[in-house]
Amino acid sequence: MSDNLYRDTRGRCPQAVPFTQAVINGLADGGGLYVPEHIPTLTIDEICELAHMPYAKRAMFIYQVFGVDLPDDQIETLMQKSYGENFDTDQICPITSLDAQTHVLELWHGPTSAFKDMALQCLPHFFSASAAKLREEGTLEHEFLILVATSGDTGKAALEGFCDVDGISIGVMYPHGGVSDIQYKQMATQKGNNVCVWSVEGNFDDCQTGAKNVFGDATYAAELSERFNISLSSANSINWGRLMPQIVYYISAYSQLVAEGKLEAGQLLDICVPTGNFGNILAAYYAKRMGVPIGMLFCASNENRVLTDFINTGTYDISSREFILTPSPSMDILVSSNLERQLFELTGRNADAIAQWMDDLKQEKRFRIDPETFAAVREQFSADAVDNATCLETIKSVFEEHDYLVDPHTAVALHVAQNLRGENPVLVASTAHWAKFGNNVYRALHDMKPGEALPEDVAALSGCELNELIAQETGMFDIPAGLAALDSMPIRFTEVIEGNVSSIEDAVSAFLVEQQS
Repeated sequence: MSDNLYRDTRGRCPQAVPFTQAVINGLADGGGLYVPEHIPTLTIDEICELAHMPYAKRAMFIYQVFGVDLPDDQIETLMQKSYGENFDTDQICPITSLDAQTHVLELWHGPTSAFKDMALQCLPHFFSASAAKLREEGTLEHEFLILVATSGDTGKAALEGFCDVDGISIGVMYPHGGVSDIQYKQMATQKGNNVCVWSVEGNFDDCQTGAKNVFGDATYAAELSERFNISLSSANSINWGRLMPQIVYYISAYSQLVAEGKLEAGQLLDICVPTGNFGNILAAYYAKRMGVPIGMLFCASNENRVLTDFINTGTYDISSREFILTPSPSMDILVSSNLERQLFELTGRNADAIAQWMDDLKQEKRFRIDPETFAAVREQFSADAVDNATCLETIKSVFEEHDYLVDPHTAVALHVAQNLRGENPVLVASTAHWAKFGNNVYRALHDMKPGEALPEDVAALSGCELNELIAQETGMFDIPAGLAALDSMPIRFTEVIEGNVSSIEDAVSAFLVEQQS
């Protein structure tokens, strides 16, 4: 297939760019997000045939049909590096069926025990290959700093993926006090000579807005180039290179369910995704556009229900919305970046409308879509939100009914799937191993209220020790080695910074000075 090109959602880039350039740029000029000019389509036979290939070959096939501008043999090599012994199962993302109608796609078998590994074990390889290609063509001379805002899981997955990659440094920001003990230690103990981590006063939206504002600071970009020969890029899901590997696992999952006799080829499958930034559910939408027989897409929110309210009303409004800390912190997000791509597709790719809505959101903290676009949203999506207490109750009920222990994010999705399901079977995206959120899993299993103080002896335990206690109580001794060993690793990063642009830029510059000393 010929190379596909990528355009931006706000219509502010005069020329479309190939995959490699889109990955390197991360965010398009003018603040828009890259999307492919052409979305390839697959036959049901092509989709089902994927089940007979190793996962790396499935991913290679999808990248090829998207027209990625790298040689086929190089794509194959990069995928083998991405999806191999770094995952704890050769299935990469196995499916557990709770019953004949409810299937759980386990996306957390990678090195950091979160679904972000599915993309962030892949993106660094393609980022490096893209940079090398552009250098060979003479269009790229500088090196890169990957700047990441995380609500908990992306940060560690990005650090792990980009650790000690030549020509790339990575800095990660997370909300101070807004991640679990396990998530904190995963980031604060990260090995590597090219990595740095900062906790930021505020919530995830402060981190994400700060990062976007740094990306938009042309003066600082010039300073980075002149002083350090560095350009900024992103590993957040605003980067198309982060989103594309997620499309793969939904296509793969359908083929796997057919191969296992749990679906008939062509049978509709609904998909339920716990989502805050909208990237994971958007990937399912693109899989549907490519020909996967997907019915409804169920958007599962926690008490920060901005996406549920938007899908149900057509108005996105954060002007007076309170930011709530929940047991599912990776979804504690009010500004859902990838919704921009989704609306671009559902408006028939109306860049002017997208630019206006995104400007309204920035200026007024709200926007309302037109009736035709709202009808298109309702045709594709249903949405529901789960309160904190119900989230914890679901963890316990699923364990008691199925002898299956889930993390709070997956619990949100399972409850929403039960609320919204119709006649179709449902695939639930399970986004993290339960041991990343042991404190709330413990509360759930012991009928405690959200935020209730743990018993004194339990509160004194580290996250690793608490996971061991839960394992002993439940018989769930599947704690990943990377989580179990965190207490023995030294804390490297403790700096707390403000979330404003100048503070972030000062921290980045200090890191780069240290890198070059």
